[in-house]
Amino acid sequence: MIASILDWLTSGATWSGADGIGARLLEHTGYTLIVLLIAAAIAIPVGLWIGHTGRGRWLVTAANAVRAVPTLGLLFALTLVLLPRLPGDAAFLVPSVIVLVLLAIPAILSGAYAGVEAVPPAARDAAKGIGMTGRQVLWQVELPIALPLLISGLRAAVLQVVATATVAAYVGLGGLGRFLIDGLAVQDYASTAGGAILVALLALALDAPFALLERLVVSPGLTGRSRPLRSSSPTRTAPAGGTP
Repeated sequence: MIASILDWLTSGATWSGADGIGARLLEHTGYTLIVLLIAAAIAIPVGLWIGHTGRGRWLVTAANAVRAVPTLGLLFALTLVLLPRLPGDAAFLVPSVIVLVLLAIPAILSGAYAGVEAVPPAARDAAKGIGMTGRQVLWQVELPIALPLLISGLRAAVLQVVATATVAAYVGLGGLGRFLIDGLAVQDYASTAGGAILVALLALALDAPFALLERLVVSPGLTGRSRPLRSSSPTRTAPAGGTP
């Protein structure tokens, strides 16, 4: 079985063509990036506003409650509703994107909100004490401190979207999910297992840039990477012309 999976993954035939691994990888990556951009554009401003003002916390609770809705059931329901109203491939793409956006928003929203909420009150008071406006406090004090949790939310959303986008193949969407669905339909277990491996590898590959981004933009003092300077012990010098 392992040999057949390796043969499938390394065969030139499985990588070429509109249904090959290369095309499916690009499709899956494209779906993930589109969903992530839409979800981030919605969730990050809302999360920062909730954390900064302390109002609208019920939105975080409501967004997390959406996670309890079965993804596949919601996908089928939206597809049935939108299928007669959208032309061509949009009838399958739009419902899938909506469902995946709803899946990604809670993690990003919670990360943005929790990051700002966790800012020490003393930091806010000090910023206001030197005359900063509310907007300046948000962008120059709260957001830099909130970055670790914000990026963690983005990373969690990426992993969830990459994994869940495979179920969109049930309604005719492309991506790596086609290998799982089509492989199971014809009992081609090599392509099914190979598709699952590709999904896992893609998730790791898309997570790596966010890990690098976190190291680049987050202050070392917030991550514990900085080391305090060691003060050298004072040396005693003998006075000129005499003994100490």
